[in-house]
Amino acid sequence: MTIKSPKDFWAGLMFMAFGLFFVVVAASILLTLGTRRIPIQYGKRIVGGNVVAQSAQYIPLRVNTAGVMPIIFAQSIMFIPQTIATFFPESEFMQSITGYFQYTSFTYSFFYSVMIVFFTYFYTAIAFNPKDVSENMQKQGGFIPGIRPGKHTADFIDNILTKITLPGSIFLAIIAILPAFVSRFGVTPTFAQFFGGTSLLIMVGVALDTLQQVESHLLMRHYDGFMKSGKMKGRLR
Repeated sequence: MTIKSPKDFWAGLMFMAFGLFFVVVAASILLTLGTRRIPIQYGKRIVGGNVVAQSAQYIPLRVNTAGVMPIIFAQSIMFIPQTIATFFPESEFMQSITGYFQYTSFTYSFFYSVMIVFFTYFYTAIAFNPKDVSENMQKQGGFIPGIRPGKHTADFIDNILTKITLPGSIFLAIIAILPAFVSRFGVTPTFAQFFGGTSLLIMVGVALDTLQQVESHLLMRHYDGFMKSGKMKGRLR
């Protein structure tokens, strides 16, 4: 395929940019909403002399439990070399180290990605405790089919959480370093932030929360209207 004019070249470039932006936003939505549901069963209870079987429930394990916190922690650590270099402006060694930790350098992107993966596991371990979930489930008479309650359940949940956190952390690192790679193609740093980073993940999270709130509000209004119409029909009868 040949480019006939510069106008066609810029049109194709803009099309590729919008296509990449759409793919990154869609992937960010999947990363935010992605969950692994673990089925839970509860024993039957006797209520008023009748045996009542409870409905099936699930433990939703999010692919990205840590959210944007790993990116924030990693950015704070990556600022340390440049901060130290400011105290030694005449040192050639420190200035060379600073060059390796520029925002668009491959060294910066590599260490940045590794720290994001590390902090994703670190924050997930703090925010979600499989042992507490297992103990609460056992107190309520719940169990995972095929898994013994107690330590076996905690180990099972921890194993699944470890497996699903790895692809989530890697994908989070890719989204975080994507603006640096886009900047290498002549895109301004401000515009490059639309292709990834903390700002994009925050915007996606806020948009999804807003949509959930609107959907819940619409469902409540529809339910109230249905009840009011039912009462009106009952009065007419």
